[in-house]
Amino acid sequence: MATSKVEYLGELRTKCTHLKSNTEIITDAPLDNHGKGEAFSPTDLLATSYASCMITIIGIYCNNHNIDFNACEATVEKKMLSHPRRVGGIDIILRFPDCTWDKDLKAKIIKAAENCPVAHSIHPDIEVNISYHFD
Repeated sequence: MATSKVEYLGELRTKCTHLKSNTEIITDAPLDNHGKGEAFSPTDLLATSYASCMITIIGIYCNNHNIDFNACEATVEKKMLSHPRRVGGIDIILRFPDCTWDKDLKAKIIKAAENCPVAHSIHPDIEVNISYHFD
């Protein structure tokens, strides 16, 4: 069964529909590649999905181990290369406000996050830098 449908809307824009929920995401080509940059680009979604997957896996780990997990925020920076044009790097900063986890639990959380499915799907030539801030 298909996961999604992608429709071209013209002017380098697509509408991506999640078929089970009918949730939609609009993508737009970035300014540096002939687009308007008015929405996520497909490569923005690639980089953003990495952080989203990490946070989701942390949530699953915490749920499975009865660990309080109330807040996390990620900042994502995508770095593009040319020849061929591709994502060359992804920088992710994960912030955990009001975190009370001890050193051992933080290490387990990091290990879980860095083993998310997207992390295992990213090409090894993409340089990924992740930093964790447990406030």
